[in-house]
Amino acid sequence: MADPTVGDATAPSVDWRTPLELTLLGAIWGGSFLFMRVAAKDFGAFALVEVRIVLGALVLLPFLWRARRLITAAHWRRFAMIGALNSAIPFSLFAWAAARAPAGIGAIANSTTVLFTALVAFFIYGDRIGTRRAIALVTGFLGVVVLASGKIEGESIGAAALAGTLASVCYGFAVNFTKHWLAGIPPSAAVAGTLSCSAVMLAPLAFFTWPETSPPLKSWLAAGALGVLCTGIAYALFFQLIQRVSASRASTNTYLVPLFGVGWAWLLLGEQPTWTMLVAGALILGSVVVSQREVAAAPR
Repeated sequence: MADPTVGDATAPSVDWRTPLELTLLGAIWGGSFLFMRVAAKDFGAFALVEVRIVLGALVLLPFLWRARRLITAAHWRRFAMIGALNSAIPFSLFAWAAARAPAGIGAIANSTTVLFTALVAFFIYGDRIGTRRAIALVTGFLGVVVLASGKIEGESIGAAALAGTLASVCYGFAVNFTKHWLAGIPPSAAVAGTLSCSAVMLAPLAFFTWPETSPPLKSWLAAGALGVLCTGIAYALFFQLIQRVSASRASTNTYLVPLFGVGWAWLLLGEQPTWTMLVAGALILGSVVVSQREVAAAPR
């Protein structure tokens, strides 16, 4: 029997590009926790984040320049607010945590962003939270408790886990504010604007805490990868993906980030995942999957 798709111009083609880009994005953002783990102790949190933000902003500045006629003084005030919540504060918290705990801790805590985004949308904008999603939120927060209760070589990682969770709370606010405040600005330009404001805000802290001795080459390379690859290029790829396949599908890379974060740290740094990390990761990722499914099933 002949293949019915042969010669049929209307037959759907296999979409191999989207899974590849989603995997690549998950690998890049999962790698950001590895790079922070390598560089944070040598740079300190504020200096490392300043390098990251400046390099990321430089990669994205052409998008900001292209959209300059759309940007008003009011937009810059919003850029500053969102920049603090989306870059300056959470990046610093994750860098602080990376100097004190394995890279996988931050990667797992980062996945709670989806849950906090839903909570902020509920409390500030009145978005609906159904029963299934409420159960998912409780399960996810239980995962945070499990994560914070863990120990590595007898040392508590609770402070690092809570710092990563607080960073995710900031992301939850930033996602909602971006959606409601910057709808008329191209996303890549908006990110360039928020990063630029973040760089200015963090500059004094980075200056006064800059390391007295120059960090080694491997830390500079890690900082460079954080800025150019994990911030500038990754954001550009993410928003290009959104334009092609929709925001909901692009956001599924959330499931891959903690897997790559733990995997890279295990493979390249020899950081063995603990049982508390695995249990917490399963609880948090499971809750994110259920939460996202309810969003996908909600009436439009």
